Amino acid sequence: MSDYRAYKLHMGPAVCAVDLGDGSERGEYVNQDYILNVLGRPHRGVSLMTCYYPLDETFPARAHEAYADMEIGGQWDYPYDDYEPYKGGLVGLTDKEPFNWMKDVRRHGQDVLLTITIDPNVTDDHLVAIAKDLSTYGRVLARINHEATGSWFSFNKRASYEKVAEFFAHVCEVFHREAPNVKLILCLDGYKELEEEKMAMEDIFMPAIKATDLYSVDRYLALHWGWPIDVAEEGGNSFARYSVDKIYALTKRSRNRYIELTGDVKPMVLSELNADGDVTGPYDQAQMVKDFCDKLKADPDKWLSAFTMYQFRDRGRLGLEIEDPNNSEVGIAQPVLNTYRELIHEDYFSPSMDVDKSSDVVFPAKLRWGGSEDADGLAVPLHFDCNPHFAEVYFDDPELIDLNLMMEINGRWFYKAPGVKCIDLMSAFFEKPLDGETELTMKFFAPPADGQNDPSQGDDWQTNYYAVIPKLPRFRLVFKPIVL
Repeated sequence: MSDYRAYKLHMGPAVCAVDLGDGSERGEYVNQDYILNVLGRPHRGVSLMTCYYPLDETFPARAHEAYADMEIGGQWDYPYDDYEPYKGGLVGLTDKEPFNWMKDVRRHGQDVLLTITIDPNVTDDHLVAIAKDLSTYGRVLARINHEATGSWFSFNKRASYEKVAEFFAHVCEVFHREAPNVKLILCLDGYKELEEEKMAMEDIFMPAIKATDLYSVDRYLALHWGWPIDVAEEGGNSFARYSVDKIYALTKRSRNRYIELTGDVKPMVLSELNADGDVTGPYDQAQMVKDFCDKLKADPDKWLSAFTMYQFRDRGRLGLEIEDPNNSEVGIAQPVLNTYRELIHEDYFSPSMDVDKSSDVVFPAKLRWGGSEDADGLAVPLHFDCNPHFAEVYFDDPELIDLNLMMEINGRWFYKAPGVKCIDLMSAFFEKPLDGETELTMKFFAPPADGQNDPSQGDDWQTNYYAVIPKLPRFRLVFKPIVL
């Protein structure tokens, strides 16, 4: 029997949650183990960019590979969008991408934010198949045909704005019926200037605005839209920089306008946010992101439910890391990475944690994973004599070795995969060493090991996943070197 006590623990939403873009037309997917070790905490969700144009003969080949010999004058000149192809739906390859990424995201205690640009001419059997694909992935946020009032994506070149709006509303109807665990994000331009009375194309998109589950806009504090065709140089016209105050005001006013139009207060998310280092350079990029987040924290209205940092690793300068041109698997950290890491560890952007100390947990204990904003775990108080020299948690007992766990102590999160017997916790104390004797709480959550919910677990299986913890693992805390 363990000498440690355990209490019930509930994880809830942050004041403003943080999501992270991982892969797009500008960079490749980076695995969640690496990101967790770099940033020290999981995100509410991870945003994955995909496209679905199954009526095209070359699909599901990626656009830049299918049209490798095509001369382009811009990133969006290909016949269909150069995102990772969504290989599910009627393509039927659910053992390919993005499904492996989705599983990686969920086993690491994060929700899937899936962007799909979809040919508006597909028939309902395609939409039903996509919805059924997503029905096992718990709490999914799906952003369909984003930046829909723009002109660059292929879906806007294949259909009128009226049809794009009606198509989105119909997707909502299909997904709500076939996969109620999936919520839809509508991403429009919103207000472009503060003096405008209406948002861009709000009348045309009213069917979509009424049907959606979440409101959204994308906002860049600076952007080089000419990348990678040209270089941003003084006097050029393929880039711009905006004031933080203006972007903040436009975003907030867009949220308020969505509510005015519908009378319905739905969550507002900022689905893409960053400042482009091509325009600002690396130092101002970091400062602008910080300034935006400082305005959020100071605003008493608390109007934004989440923002997505675009993105983790980028071939240009829109990432926390820049992709090494010699090796796409290597990232070069930018100053904005440290700024962002500090921000997301603040209470404002961190999930709430409520411990119930009314009674000890009795083992075996059943944990519930409803998603990164609604999960029931375990809280285990640990006594530290001083800053440790060794801090480890052992799962070498046969009853514990196959558990899939996310754990947190001293502000740093750790992942334990099935089969792993020991997790070294010392990195939680390198940047935040303890100053003398103290008590810390070790937190445990159990998201699904294969990233998918289990239909056999009950009527609520689409939204909740359950795992049984037979007993507590073994802790090793040592407060001096082994040999002096």
